[in-house]
Amino acid sequence: MCGIHGIYHLDGQPVQPSLLSAMGDVTRHRGPDDEGQHIDGACGIAMRRLSIIDLAGGHQPISNADGSLVLVCNGEIYNFRELRAELQAKGYRFKTGSDSEVLLHLYDAEGDDCVHRLNGMFDFALWDARRQRLLIGRDRLGVKPLYVLQDGRRVAFATEAKALLALPGVRAELNRDAVADYLHLGYVAAPASMFKGIRKLPPATLLSVENGQVRQWRYWRLPTAIERRWTASEWLDRTRDQLEKSVRMQMVSDVPIGAFLSGGVDSSAVVGYMARHSDQPIRTYAIGFEGGEAETLYNELPYARQVAGMFGTQHREIVVKPDVVGLLPRLLWHMDEPVADTAFITTYLVSEFARQDVKVILSGVGGDELFGGYRRYLGGHYAARFNRLPGPLRQLVAAVAARLPADRHSGLLNKLRLVKGFVASAGMHPDDRYRSYLQVIGRAEVAQLLVGGSPPGDDALARAFAGAGDADALNRMFAVDAETQLPDDLLMLTDKMSMAVSLECRVPLLDHELVELAAAMPEHIKVPGGQLKHLMKSALGDLLPQNILHRPKRGFGTPMGAWLKRELAPVLRGLLAPAVLERRGLFHAPVVQRLVSDHEANRIDGTDVLLAMMNLEIWSLLYLDRRDPADIAEELKRLVTA
Repeated sequence: MCGIHGIYHLDGQPVQPSLLSAMGDVTRHRGPDDEGQHIDGACGIAMRRLSIIDLAGGHQPISNADGSLVLVCNGEIYNFRELRAELQAKGYRFKTGSDSEVLLHLYDAEGDDCVHRLNGMFDFALWDARRQRLLIGRDRLGVKPLYVLQDGRRVAFATEAKALLALPGVRAELNRDAVADYLHLGYVAAPASMFKGIRKLPPATLLSVENGQVRQWRYWRLPTAIERRWTASEWLDRTRDQLEKSVRMQMVSDVPIGAFLSGGVDSSAVVGYMARHSDQPIRTYAIGFEGGEAETLYNELPYARQVAGMFGTQHREIVVKPDVVGLLPRLLWHMDEPVADTAFITTYLVSEFARQDVKVILSGVGGDELFGGYRRYLGGHYAARFNRLPGPLRQLVAAVAARLPADRHSGLLNKLRLVKGFVASAGMHPDDRYRSYLQVIGRAEVAQLLVGGSPPGDDALARAFAGAGDADALNRMFAVDAETQLPDDLLMLTDKMSMAVSLECRVPLLDHELVELAAAMPEHIKVPGGQLKHLMKSALGDLLPQNILHRPKRGFGTPMGAWLKRELAPVLRGLLAPAVLERRGLFHAPVVQRLVSDHEANRIDGTDVLLAMMNLEIWSLLYLDRRDPADIAEELKRLVTA
């Protein structure tokens, strides 16, 4: 695990070591244990290392025997031992015990096709001196991020966008074309980034530079064919076996490992299978919030304690009243790009807590996408019921629902929020209905909000739907999630927030073999009769108790909406004040003020869109105005005390 970066000068100009050092200095938090670089004329690749496997011998860059191939790799290759044995049988000799060296020799044996053999989370850069060729790549699901700068003179890459800003002639500029989609979705979807001129390499993608030519291609896509021959019991057995295999594989480490434990189905399953395959108690970490009703809704500690007790873990938990004002500037600097998902705060806090003991953590991220765990997957189910009502009654219910209050941080008002959303979308095309659940605000509202309106054309969701194939409705939604929200929101924040404290976070529920299995599972097996996550829960029946399997679902976020009405209200109004908006020149102040008022009055739950705008302003202060995170935090604290 580390951060990688590099430069290829298309004009043949030699790479200066100081440039690679400057890029690495920016991402020291990703790899505090070691650093290294390799330069061959116009190409230079480098890394910062967090030592996990082969602590003494795993230094990078790593080369083959004659030095013709040189590699830097970020992440972990979980099947490296099997691949190593196969390569040794073919005569390849290894000088280290690291997983990265396997990729080096596998490329020598199989060329670009080597990526099809890898089970892991990774991004890598490989210099082939024989061909004077640079190859960079990213794992199938996009667990590890990778940014690319291509300006006609050079191709540069880095695990974090901020490292590219260290290069001569590169300055942080706002990508205005990305702002509309960011407001619409709450994150910037690949290949765009919030930086003008810097893009993300999409998941499952390779990019090569050879003979002055840059070529990019996709090497894997989520399968779209549904397997209808297997019985329900066969699906149970295959799912149970693959879940356990995925967790077991990702426990490989030469340093202590732990697990995040919320007490939900996904994290509890990970911990349960870890316990089966460890001769030592598993270390588990949980987080809760102190405060009123809103904080209580996010407090899952009793469930986490129950699971920890069942499996005899070394359990630690932290109850926090986070200094959000102090955290936001620093965390958004680490994020590289703004995001409206409050899980980035929670993920950072529990990662910082776990890092006191371990360098590797396993997370349950991905289970809801794979096995149908989100309420939004039931839109078609409830729409079919609603549309069976007589027309006049539907009109009456829709009129009443439109007037319902909404607040996700109150038990009752959150239920009303969900009813309001389901009813409003019941008559839509399935793709549009699903978009209404995913969006922060609609594209029409974005156009009203933005100075100059919203740019026309397809967005990330439209492209994802177009490529989702003709699978059944549920797996079509999963395919869209796998192209958009999963890599560009959940996995991005998981990587950035854990690596901010030099913690490697693994996601065994997104093992690509498990993902391919889930993608082939028919909807009536996954969520029969609207029962969310039915198949997965059934598969875990011998591992977890019923009250854990069927407990109320709660997201891994914060009660941000409630805080924006209380202690953070001065920060909200300060960051979105008319004078601030006019100076930045992005948003129409009257529209913003109406959103703030509607949120405070519970007419809407505007948590996501307000946080999206707040975080974009903080990001702008950091990167466009080049201000220090601590300085911004002090300014925000003054707003609160005033």
